[in-house]
This record gives sequence, structure tokens and C-alpha cells, in this order.
Amino acid sequence: MHLAMIGVGKLGHDCAEVLAGHHSVIGYDVVERNPKRFKMAPELRSAVEGAEYLFVAVPTPHEPGYGGEMPSSQLKPKDFDYSILEGLCQELAKLVTTEQTVVIISTVLPGVIRSRVAPLFASSQVLYNPYLIAMGSIAWDMRNPEMLIIGTADGEETDRSRGLLQIYEPFLENKPRRVSGTWEEAEAVKIFYNTFISAKISLVNMILDVAEKCGHMNVDIVTDALKDSTQRIMGPRYMCAGMGDAGACHPRDNIALRHLALRLGLGYDLFEAIMSSREGQAENMARRLMQLASAASLPIVIHGKAYKPLVPYVDGSYSLLVAHYVNRLGGVVEYVDPMTGDSRTTLGPAVFLLAHNAAITYLNTGVNPGLPQFYCEIPAGSVILDPWRTIPAMPGVRVVHYGNTRSLRAS
Repeated sequence: MHLAMIGVGKLGHDCAEVLAGHHSVIGYDVVERNPKRFKMAPELRSAVEGAEYLFVAVPTPHEPGYGGEMPSSQLKPKDFDYSILEGLCQELAKLVTTEQTVVIISTVLPGVIRSRVAPLFASSQVLYNPYLIAMGSIAWDMRNPEMLIIGTADGEETDRSRGLLQIYEPFLENKPRRVSGTWEEAEAVKIFYNTFISAKISLVNMILDVAEKCGHMNVDIVTDALKDSTQRIMGPRYMCAGMGDAGACHPRDNIALRHLALRLGLGYDLFEAIMSSREGQAENMARRLMQLASAASLPIVIHGKAYKPLVPYVDGSYSLLVAHYVNRLGGVVEYVDPMTGDSRTTLGPAVFLLAHNAAITYLNTGVNPGLPQFYCEIPAGSVILDPWRTIPAMPGVRVVHYGNTRSLRAS
């Protein structure tokens, strides 16, 4: 098929690369891009001409300060900013024919497609098709989706929605379930999927806090028992206590859902509780760092600044949130992360927070495979605060498994 990807940024670029392996794809963006497997159109009109399906992957951002890398639960709940999406769709409406299909994949709240996008087109030509993908693994997630979500005006399958499934069929490596619903149902599946993960992480990190404060507990004993309870509790993913939820999607999705709860008059705000718990857990971790640093008279270094390993993005980074509370408590933080260009400016021992789990070989050096691979040297006399509880004992280095208080701590 002949496809167009409108918006070739962090999401659209990799998605278009996968599509281009099996279809004719042309991209368009207001920023100059240099894709490998498809060509860019110099203007929107030339991208639209001849395309059977037009995928819209433009950002729906929040205002600065709402990303999750700083406390935000105290801020006024706000919706996403749809101005880029609306402006683009207004331009598309002048160019598309009724035979062309517009596929929105940008994240929006329930009701946005029907109220802000669909009135610009024939309702039958608009599909809402959000992806469940993560930065750093977009191509794999495209080929192995947990489900394919397609929203139509009335929730019924159409020739256009069936055609969309045919676009994906050639490169799917698994057999994902297909979820069809109204635009609102598809919008809700996407955003509640994300916030369900946020709630799950907040819950397991609450257990970590209980282990720290109660004593004589290894959080992994509890979370392992819960994640293996498949009769009533769903699945093992995101059941390892450690760093909090992060990234460009999950924290801000909870903020947008706070806005939705207020607008719909639900009478309660579960999402504020999720955000508040995330921030409280980060503050508890900061206090533990400060305690270790004070006891050993050492500086604090956070091992991993990006919100996850192997990506350069700091949107919603939990490391930045922890550092915020360290700063508030009077401490100073350095970062080490090759993907963000951060390296130590001081030498010698330090208290290292393993925001990125070094027990997994993120740096594929080929040296001592299976052993911890750190972003920098860990000098003798250092302390490692390991919220993943996977780093073994190291000569000359004190390793503290955050969340395991079965044995009495020295400090």
C-alpha cells in the first residue's frame, strides 16, 4: 500500500521505518529528518497525494513542569495540548479526498477524536489507532504488539479498519488480539493501559517503602508472591520494586487523567494519589541516599540520568525527580550516563544510586559477560544503593539492597 507518516519524530520515524519494509511510505515533518528506508516529502500536499492511509503521529505535549521529572501532583490538572494535532488536521482536511483514510496515533483523552478531529473529515475516514510502544524498542514493539487497538465512530469494523489490519499483517511476529471499539473506547484503552502500569509500579514501590521502614523484610519475597498469583492478580510485568514510573508518556498521562476526572465530575481523583505516591517514594529514596552520604561523608552520583537505559531522553526521568528531593534536602547530585553525555567531574569514592540496573549488561562491552557493567569506575570505599537488589557483594564496596531489610543495617 501507499502510506504517509505525518510527524516523523521519536515515535513516527521508527514506526515509518518498520512500515517501509513492506509498503511504500513517504514521510512529512516540519523538522528536517534523514530516514533510511523511506523518503521525505518537501511539503504536506505532496505527502498526502496518492497515500491510501495517512498516519498522524504529531506530539500532544504538556506544559513545561508537567513531565514528571519534577513534582507535579500539586499543580493544577491540565489536559494535553492538542494545538499541533488540531492544526495539522485542519491542513489535512483541505487536502485529503474522501477515499483516503486518516489514522490518528497520537495520545489523546477520551472524547478528543469525536469533538476535535472527526468534524473536519467524513467520520468514516477517521480511525484512532494508538500504539503500545516504548522508546528504545519501538521497532520490536511494532512487530510484537500486545494488542491492536482500532477505534471507529460507532465501534464497528469497517472496510477501512480491516484495511489497516492488512497493513500490519506482513510484519507482525506474534498473533496479537484485536480490540475494536468506538473512538472513545480506543482512547480509553490506550491511556488507562499506561496509567494502570503507573498504579502497579506505585503499589510495588509502596511495598519497598514498607520493607525499608518496617525492617526484617525483603521486598522481592512479597512481590514475587504477588506476581505469581495469576488467578486474581494480573501478570508479572512491572512487579519488581525499584525506581518509579518514568518516561514521556506515563507520568503525564496521569496528569491528563486528573483533568478528565475533574471535567467529568467523578468526585474523586485516583490519579492524584498515583502521582503523589510516586513523588513520596522518590523523596524516601532521596532521604536514604542522604543518610548514606552523610554517614560515609561521600558525594552522591546517580548511575543513569535518562528515564531508562539505552535512550537519551530525560522526559519524566525518575532520576531527576530523586535528585530534586536530594537538592531540597541540601545535597548535591552528579550523574553518569553515556547516552545523555554525563560523566563524573569528581574522582574518588561516592554513594552511587543505580537508577539503571548494572546487573543487566546495558553496555555490551563483551568483558565478563553476565557480570555487572557500570557506566563508570566504582572506586573502593564507595557505597552502592541498589534499588533492584541484583548487585552481588563487591570487594571494597558496600552494596545496600534498597528494600531488603532482613539483616540489620550498619547505618
